[in-house]
Amino acid sequence: MRHRPFFRWVVTLGVVLVAWSAALYALTPGYPDAQQIDLTVIDEKPDGTCTVRWTDPFDGNGRRREAAYHCDPDRSQLLKAPYYDEENGYGWETGFVIAEGPDKGELEPSSLDGDTEDAGDNPYALSDALGVIGLLLTAIGLVGGNVRATARVYGVRPRSVARARKLYEAADLVTRDYARVVAVVQEAWTAVRREQIDTELARTPLTRLRWKGAGRRAARDVEAAGVRTVGDVLDAGVLGLGHRGVERPTAERVFAAARSVLKDIEATAPVRIDPDDHGPQTIALLTGLRVLIEAGPEARRAATGGKVLAGKLEPLLAAAEPAAGYRSMLRAGPELRAVSRAAVIELRALLAEAEQREARQRFAQASVDLLRMPDDMAAGLAARTDFESRTSQYYALLATLVTEDGTSVVRS
Repeated sequence: MRHRPFFRWVVTLGVVLVAWSAALYALTPGYPDAQQIDLTVIDEKPDGTCTVRWTDPFDGNGRRREAAYHCDPDRSQLLKAPYYDEENGYGWETGFVIAEGPDKGELEPSSLDGDTEDAGDNPYALSDALGVIGLLLTAIGLVGGNVRATARVYGVRPRSVARARKLYEAADLVTRDYARVVAVVQEAWTAVRREQIDTELARTPLTRLRWKGAGRRAARDVEAAGVRTVGDVLDAGVLGLGHRGVERPTAERVFAAARSVLKDIEATAPVRIDPDDHGPQTIALLTGLRVLIEAGPEARRAATGGKVLAGKLEPLLAAAEPAAGYRSMLRAGPELRAVSRAAVIELRALLAEAEQREARQRFAQASVDLLRMPDDMAAGLAARTDFESRTSQYYALLATLVTEDGTSVVRS
């Protein structure tokens, strides 16, 4: 469930209303210019209803005009009749006359007269109303949105997520570095072992096939076809033996017996590392073993612990992703925020435990040790020399890396 930006829409509506108010204000024609003049109050009632006389300032002949007006009933008594003009019994008031247009010289209605201008007659009334409502909605949206955002971003822990991500990278890196060196050793060992088994098969005579069900006559027939060793039988295959004149049934029995001999040799033949072998596979095998020996058991423990820790951190980091920043937390829905906060709690517990064990430092050191694997001839010479000085350690380590295949690894 994603977040619904209610207050964002409130702010948007408020801004639209304010913009509408500004547009109306700009498009509404303004009031005509006016000029203030003195008014002679001819007649006045207590409620302010009066008749006034004034001289038209825009008439060159000084034309006098009279009109009904609404005087200010609360003005000083000295401005009212008969105190203002004791001789004529007139009072005094002030007003405005229109200074332009067809009504030039006419008296503007008094601002005290409530009937002269209502909300419908005021051209700016709608603009003012829209502006007030728009500003009110904008204020409500901003305040409400900020309050809601403050509650929603609770639980954002960018530093904790960043530290957990760095810890994951260190744990994952040491795991991959260790696996890379182990893979080099295992691939090189497989090649060396394959070469030694092939050499052993090339030395195994055909007489051994008789004891594997091929029979004396079948062995003689194959030998008569020019095949001398069990390795030759495996290299030729059933079709190859047939091309050499061996009958199909005989070729199948001999080939099956040869495969049985191969299994025996694979299960029993020891693997011997020859330090005098300058082949690339032997050099890679010795160099990889030397790196692991130099790194020590701490590197293996770091790789094992790193693999376990990376497996715990990876799903938690994915769940805690919204807590990595305020923007991502704001975009997340309530369910994602709850999951993220729970994941952050677990991440912080793992971080505290890792800091106590200095796990990140151990991972980094192990990665540095495992990267010391040059492939030049000098490194191969150093590895052969080191192998001769501590042969038992090399064979013991090799045994731990290849026993999953089921083949014994002993020094011969």
